Amino acid sequence: MNRTLAINNGIIVTMNSKREVFRGSVLIENNRIVQIEKGEKRLKAEEELDATGSIVTPGFICSHTHLYGILLRGAPLKLRPPSDFTQNLQRIWWPMDETMNENDAYISALTASLELLRSGTTMFADTFSGPNAIDGVLDHIEKGVMEAGIRGVIAFEATQRRSEEEGYRGLKENERYIRKDKNEKMSGMISIHASFTVHDDLLREGKRLSDRYAVPLTLHTSEGKWDLYHNLERYGKRTFERLNDLGVLGERTLVAHAVQVNEDELNLIAQSRTHVAHNALSNMLNAVGIAPVPEMLRMGVNVSIGNDGYVFDTFENIRATFLIHKVNKLDPRVISFLQVLEMSTINAAKALGVSDKLGSIELGKLADVVIIKPSVKPTPLNEQSVYGYLVNAVNGKDVDTVIVNGEVLLRGGRFTKVNVEDVNRRAEELVGDYWRRLADAVEKVEVLKL
Repeated sequence: MNRTLAINNGIIVTMNSKREVFRGSVLIENNRIVQIEKGEKRLKAEEELDATGSIVTPGFICSHTHLYGILLRGAPLKLRPPSDFTQNLQRIWWPMDETMNENDAYISALTASLELLRSGTTMFADTFSGPNAIDGVLDHIEKGVMEAGIRGVIAFEATQRRSEEEGYRGLKENERYIRKDKNEKMSGMISIHASFTVHDDLLREGKRLSDRYAVPLTLHTSEGKWDLYHNLERYGKRTFERLNDLGVLGERTLVAHAVQVNEDELNLIAQSRTHVAHNALSNMLNAVGIAPVPEMLRMGVNVSIGNDGYVFDTFENIRATFLIHKVNKLDPRVISFLQVLEMSTINAAKALGVSDKLGSIELGKLADVVIIKPSVKPTPLNEQSVYGYLVNAVNGKDVDTVIVNGEVLLRGGRFTKVNVEDVNRRAEELVGDYWRRLADAVEKVEVLKL
């Protein structure tokens, strides 16, 4: 039986090839967009949503996250503050990884998915790291994501920092999940931690699996200087030179960060059609530098926006991307409203290989749609001002309605399928236990003596 849903009289930000913006209406049948009308024509359906005074956008897509990063929020860890990114990994992230179990993976996936959904993100690409919870862990993450109802691309982050065998176990878990029968909203990819924690053979094997199953290959690249120094010391090559020589770069490869890169490496990224996930807020948090995104865009690199498991509000990440490059270049003309909105919609869809289905409001595409009702409108909201409103003014709390695969998951700012109070109660219990275990693990690294 067909289900129909109409969104009437909104300002439609299509992100189609012409980047059209107009006042109009959208008709959804089951999980597809079947009609788009310009003007004030009201479309009739079983359920009709009045978008008057609202912005209608495609669902936002986060191209790089770590859902389990949400468990660090407010964690009372007594440790000596890291002085650089490598110490950050050693003192916080790696003990965190080693503490994770299947229940931790599940509750972090559920709560982070809900937070993403609340601010209009309808799809994400997540990598999980937990060396003591590898086999089958992606099923637990899937369970949390499916309870939230969001669309997810998930993977285990293969690494050989503890043993060579462990890296191959990580790839095997990715392959198992890719081959598994799944809900249409879930898919898998190949994930490798970073070039400085794996050998050449694992990188080659990851690329082979990506090609075999026609799925994305994602890895962290040149986030901090240690990645660069490691490759220069061990291989006599910069990070992207090594990856290029191994055949890892390419149209299915999505690299996160790419901060410590030079012009030669940018050329390799551009020429190979490798995609980049930019994580502005996380890069600021870790003090690793500012990726040369304006240069990437000029060279035709497809740049998208991720959150790296830090701040999950879509609009905070969009706004940070819009601003940081202006101050870095001392030029307010750098990065436009449209460019950052492209990075969080159609560019991210391209990076994940789904731009034929998602990333824009167009006939035949899957119905992932967001309705945003700015709580304060001190100036006219219209077709000319809408980009400025989206980038400069709104935040996650202004998201009124989120539709994923034709299903309304957020209405009036409230979740329709999930009891948030119940989730919060479960999370408080499970994460409290996780924090106790994490504190023990962190103390074994280096404790701050008070």
